[in-house]
Amino acid sequence: MKINAKFPPKLKFLFKSKRKKGIRGGRGSGKSWGVARALLILGAQSKQRILCTREVQKSIKQSVHRLLKDQIESLGLQSFYTVLETEIRGRNGTLFLFSGLSDLTAESIKSFEGCTICWCEEAQSITRRSWHILIPTIRAPGSEIWATYNPQLETDETHQMFVVNPAPDTICVEINYNDNPWFPAELEAERLHAEATMIPEEYNHIWGGKCKPAVEGAIYFGEVCAAETAGRFTRVPYDPMLKVHAIWDLGFADSMAIILAQRLASEIRIVGYIEDSHRDLASYINQIKEMDLNWGNDWLPHDGFATRHQTGKSDDQVLRANRRDVIMTPNIEVEAGIRAARLVFPRIYFNSEDDGVKRLIECLKRYRRNINQQTKEATTPRHDEFSHGADAFRYLCLVADQLTSAAIAKPKTARQNYGGGWMG
Repeated sequence: MKINAKFPPKLKFLFKSKRKKGIRGGRGSGKSWGVARALLILGAQSKQRILCTREVQKSIKQSVHRLLKDQIESLGLQSFYTVLETEIRGRNGTLFLFSGLSDLTAESIKSFEGCTICWCEEAQSITRRSWHILIPTIRAPGSEIWATYNPQLETDETHQMFVVNPAPDTICVEINYNDNPWFPAELEAERLHAEATMIPEEYNHIWGGKCKPAVEGAIYFGEVCAAETAGRFTRVPYDPMLKVHAIWDLGFADSMAIILAQRLASEIRIVGYIEDSHRDLASYINQIKEMDLNWGNDWLPHDGFATRHQTGKSDDQVLRANRRDVIMTPNIEVEAGIRAARLVFPRIYFNSEDDGVKRLIECLKRYRRNINQQTKEATTPRHDEFSHGADAFRYLCLVADQLTSAAIAKPKTARQNYGGGWMG
């Protein structure tokens, strides 16, 4: 079947064979519109079984079903395609299917094994778990996986897969509003207003398809932007002339997070970071001992001074028994601690060459608030896999001005230095 259709020049690669095809970019680029057209044309030329998916799809209204229906009409293919409520069928046996990924399992996804093309829309939201289930399923001879997305963070699973560390036989094309010959005047007016009023990082993400410095709604979004701009995510070598202080956020089933920091004048240098779970305190003590650094103090939150029923000892006592100099982190309510962290953030340098510190930076980029589903307002900070590193960072900022180049003398008792309880 011969079809006359217009395409942005950058999307012509869709008609060439590749295992993985990525199309990334900002608003008004025509990427989803172009992919829908390409799939309908391919489906008309030969029998295809096409899965259209995204991370979350609770109803057909959340899928690209309507977009495909509109493009069928635009291409004049109404006599070839039959649009049903939950699928689209072609006269030659082509079939479009629609499903979300988050509810699928390795067993339930087997029904899609015969798919020749899988289109992943809004692919920036697809998780590592979903990709690991999906990719082996799309395995018919010559099958392809297409992803359309506007990248969020460079470390997102999808962006890593298609751009940063792509597998062989992968192509990813960036397309934006200025690559779309049919970019409408209404969107151009909106874009110009955004360019004049938005902060550059937000504008570059929404309209330029660039990665954000932090996720939308990140508590430290502005501070992360400033740190990147100022080059404070950089190489920060350990200085043996300065004490290394360990700032702990305690956990067992949850993650244990330990920041290793040095101070020179007003400058705070994060030279290392440890995060893990389901390990006893002794294993962490042994780990930091093996580093053979010029150790200063260990700063523990209030619960580190409570007796654990499993051992009959407090974490403070275990650390002191291992010749660690322990001090209690001040009792500060969480929101006050976040405000303090914002003030100290401009003085902090992060050793981005250290894998542990890279993880801490990721935590700060993804640390955000819960959203009230009724009012849609941001509330308390979210407790998730990224909050432990953010909590340890907050504790660091609370004690930043008390870090010294020499260890602080061991107090008689922790409670004589700081009263009250931990509000982490």
